[in-house]
Amino acid sequence: MAGRIPQHFIDDLLARVNIIDVLDGRVQKLKRTGKNFSGLCPFHKEKTPSFTANQEKQFYYCFGCGAGGNALGFMMEYDHLDFPQAVEELAKMAGMEVPREESQQNRQQQQQLKSLYDLLEQASQFYTQQLRSHPAREQAVKYLKSRGLSGQAAKAFDIGFAPPGWDNFLEKVGNDEKNRQLLEQAGLLIHNEERNSDYDRFRNRIMFPIRDQRGRVIAFGGRVLGDDKPKYLNSPETETFHKGRELYGLYEARKHNQKLERLLIVEGYMDVVGLAQYGIHYAIATLGTATSAQHLERVFKMVPEVIFCFDGDQAGRTAAKRALSTTLPVIKDGQEARFLFLPDGEDPDSLVRKEGTEQFSKRLDEGLPLAEFFFKSHSEEMDLNSMDGRARFSSAALPMIHTMKPGILKQMMLDRVSELTGLSQDQLESVVNLHSATQAAPPPQQAPDSFVPDYYDEGDYGDPELLPTYPQPSQQSSKPRRSDTPRSGRGTVQLSERIISLLLHFPTLARLCELPVKLDQLPENNIPLLCALIDYLKSHPRATLGTLYVDWQEDPVLSGYLMTLNGITYADPVNDIQKAEQILRDALPKLESRIDDLRLNELSKKISRSEEEKNELNQLLLKQHLNQAPNPAK
Repeated sequence: MAGRIPQHFIDDLLARVNIIDVLDGRVQKLKRTGKNFSGLCPFHKEKTPSFTANQEKQFYYCFGCGAGGNALGFMMEYDHLDFPQAVEELAKMAGMEVPREESQQNRQQQQQLKSLYDLLEQASQFYTQQLRSHPAREQAVKYLKSRGLSGQAAKAFDIGFAPPGWDNFLEKVGNDEKNRQLLEQAGLLIHNEERNSDYDRFRNRIMFPIRDQRGRVIAFGGRVLGDDKPKYLNSPETETFHKGRELYGLYEARKHNQKLERLLIVEGYMDVVGLAQYGIHYAIATLGTATSAQHLERVFKMVPEVIFCFDGDQAGRTAAKRALSTTLPVIKDGQEARFLFLPDGEDPDSLVRKEGTEQFSKRLDEGLPLAEFFFKSHSEEMDLNSMDGRARFSSAALPMIHTMKPGILKQMMLDRVSELTGLSQDQLESVVNLHSATQAAPPPQQAPDSFVPDYYDEGDYGDPELLPTYPQPSQQSSKPRRSDTPRSGRGTVQLSERIISLLLHFPTLARLCELPVKLDQLPENNIPLLCALIDYLKSHPRATLGTLYVDWQEDPVLSGYLMTLNGITYADPVNDIQKAEQILRDALPKLESRIDDLRLNELSKKISRSEEEKNELNQLLLKQHLNQAPNPAK
């Protein structure tokens, strides 16, 4: 159903729904413990309950993985629903009908999207029909048979055929201005400016429809049959398709089994289809890109185990190391990643045909766990019997381990480095600091990827009902280092994420946010998201988290940020707006200071400088001196 869901309805719905009723049946061993309820977290594996819910505040939080939110957020994460779907499901529980606000602009946008989805589905049906009946289909059929693919497997994934020729599908839907414009928006048509002509994007290719989590066709991948380049061609980025977020085969995997336990990430469409034919229905593939942190965050919300599958050659090893670097900052305790390397010359689908499902599944079970692959890849070319080798090993391994979220796995990996090198934890910390210094990174207290408030600056930082208490340092002890300051389960938070979290809880504080110039130069992942959020909240002064979700869900550009917002700490322990305002006022100057530090570092490295750069350097040094000077009023 099209149209915006009124905010007053969302507020009324959340007031009527009891979060404990939503959790009951979904959270194992849920029971009352004092004022709260506790149970086993459904978002990661655990034996001891770390999941808690507060009935009075209608809020849940997990100390193990950091998941938190209200009943609506729980439905979205647990059932993998988008915002409107979650509202619909909660409304059913409450016996309420979801109203919709219609506007001319909204109706036009919804109709535009519906037209694109309808056209893409029509294209999928056209391609599957061509595979059955087109005179030129024999080459396509021959190729699919050579890969051992059955007709039943091809049908399960709606594999089709784009016949040779320039305008087969264009002529099918009608070669008029309206259709040409819609086909181009769907990524199915290419317009040649020089010749002022239009032609089908996909020609003489085997076609693989790409579906979203609701099963709608959003794009296509095409495998060429002749010698044309590229060998594989994907749809371009469109209103329906963002390749950095989508995964081929994920819809089919979840359709086969809603309670997946693992997902296998392979390289190609045929690998996914071929493995499914042999009973391995949990293979997925990225779409012309390396596996990203966004991919992994999405996948780990669905399953506790991910297996990467690579060729056994040097290129495969290099790709595996990239995947390892991407996985380390994402993985949490209770989650598992494995790395499987195939024999030379084998693809997943060829290998499963050769040795069968049982043997291939055994290979998956024997894939290298993340920690084992990490230490193997870092030590195989180093002599750990020599001091130089152990030093090189420590310098390479420790910075990567320190990107991980705090937890048991991270600590065990640090312990393993101690065993291999004979260095204590304090000595290892010195290695990391030395490595940072040689890389000309900012000092630890100004690190651009870390913002952890100190004990003394923050005072009573947490809500005692929802957050664990940590022992305060004694007055005689030295002030704890920022890197050692404990966090509540989610690890070190970037400064940009901290500001985003505060704004999500207190949207009216956006009025205070005057962002510094050159903010895009700051090396933090969520700077564009921060800018978009502040722009939105300033232009919508009465906005809430609910209205933001609705508005951004309907915007093809902003919708890409919603998954990132899900991963930023909604369970923010600051519950007082005056305290939040003070933290925000302290945080914004830190952004500007970090930008200045980056520029200062850049100018300091230059051997020769222009007069303009010399003046800029002097101004930055003076500014730094003034900022560091003691305040006589204190």
